[in-house]
Amino acid sequence: MDICAVVMAAGDGKRMKSAHSKVVQQVAGKPIIQWVSDALCKSGCTEQVYIVGDKQEEIRDVLGEGVAYVFQEQRLGTGHAVMQAAPFLEGRDGCVIVLPGDSPMVSEETINKAVKAMEDGDYAAVVITAVAEDPRDMGRVERDSNGNVLAIVEDRDCTPEQKKIKEINSSMYIFKTSLLLSALGRLSAQNAQKEYYLTDTIGILIGDGYTVGSVICDFEDTMGVNDRLQLMQASRIMNRRILRKHMANGVQIADENSVWIHSAVEIGQDTIILPGTTLMGNTVIGKDCIIGENTRLDSVEVGDGTVIDYSVASQCVIGKDCRIGPFSHIRPATRINDHVTIGAYVEVKNSTIDDYTRARHLTYIGDSTVGKNVNFGCGTVTCNYDGQDKVGCTIEDNVFIGGNSNILSSVNLGKDSYIAAGSTITSDVPALGLGIGRSKQVNKDEWVAKSNRLRGANFIKLDNKRSEV
Repeated sequence: MDICAVVMAAGDGKRMKSAHSKVVQQVAGKPIIQWVSDALCKSGCTEQVYIVGDKQEEIRDVLGEGVAYVFQEQRLGTGHAVMQAAPFLEGRDGCVIVLPGDSPMVSEETINKAVKAMEDGDYAAVVITAVAEDPRDMGRVERDSNGNVLAIVEDRDCTPEQKKIKEINSSMYIFKTSLLLSALGRLSAQNAQKEYYLTDTIGILIGDGYTVGSVICDFEDTMGVNDRLQLMQASRIMNRRILRKHMANGVQIADENSVWIHSAVEIGQDTIILPGTTLMGNTVIGKDCIIGENTRLDSVEVGDGTVIDYSVASQCVIGKDCRIGPFSHIRPATRINDHVTIGAYVEVKNSTIDDYTRARHLTYIGDSTVGKNVNFGCGTVTCNYDGQDKVGCTIEDNVFIGGNSNILSSVNLGKDSYIAAGSTITSDVPALGLGIGRSKQVNKDEWVAKSNRLRGANFIKLDNKRSEV
């Protein structure tokens, strides 16, 4: 069966209170409209047209030019939106899936279930419905004695008896394409809102003697996102689905209420994700890792057996069996190889660090190439910025750098060399050499007493206690 899709994405999204289209707002690291498109593609429907409005450029940036677009100049209701797709639909056999663009929860399974019902029942249309505990403000679905759809009644038009119905319309449909075009041509805007309603096509088809079926899906699958509260709710539901998918694949999630994982993230078996962790972008984590607590990784590749604790890393590669943190910052374009330790308050940026190197605390490594088995003493800084250009240094294998040392731009520290603690190194140090760059120490006897600088018992006062409990 030939299947295409029409997605309504022209709404202004005023309730979102945003300068951007509501359908490009992100849920679990992916724009809402991308979730809809992906669900269609996974179900086998790649012929898609998007009804867009004033912010169409944002939608095009997300979806690219592999789908069709139609601009809706006036916003005259859902039926009017689908009317804009008539040139796309004319001449097509088969069926058309019609979806709202603000429904990120719609799944491949729901779409496939509706398509199968369409084929099995030879219906003119199939309405995707759900059962709502609180159906207020939602259109109710009335059925006949055979279980087929009799009518879709908007909440404001419901009788007291109809208001008791809990089965609601999801605003998702499948139509026989030719019958939808026929019904669209007969829509009227004779209502209080002066708009064309897509739901009226259901009544038109039933009036023509056709049968309209329905499939009931999970209520969460029907959720639309119209404001910031609904965006938060959708994000929470999607995150829960993602976490449970990872747990089913052998990942241990310590607390699903505080761990957030984006949709594209991959995690290996037996890895533990601790509370407060956020995994974003195209992050890929190997097996037997421990990530967290309170760690954020954005598009990071992590090797097997690595531990990352209380740290932030983005757009970088971290090898296997590394120890990162606590309070480390690994910035973009960094590659850390295997068995490396990057400890407390260490920042690495645009650098390569080879196996078994250690920078355990209070170190900055920028724009540099670091060899194997290098030891960075506490307080070491690669001075990679000369005021105009950023140029790091080269540190070869087995170098030992004493604490509180500064290594200036472009300096080369040769293999197996040592740097004395407290040095500022301004020129190359040869292999097996010792680099010392200290000022001469001068002691002034009795200076404290002569300068009246005795501190005695002048203890510094504690800060005030916090008032909140």
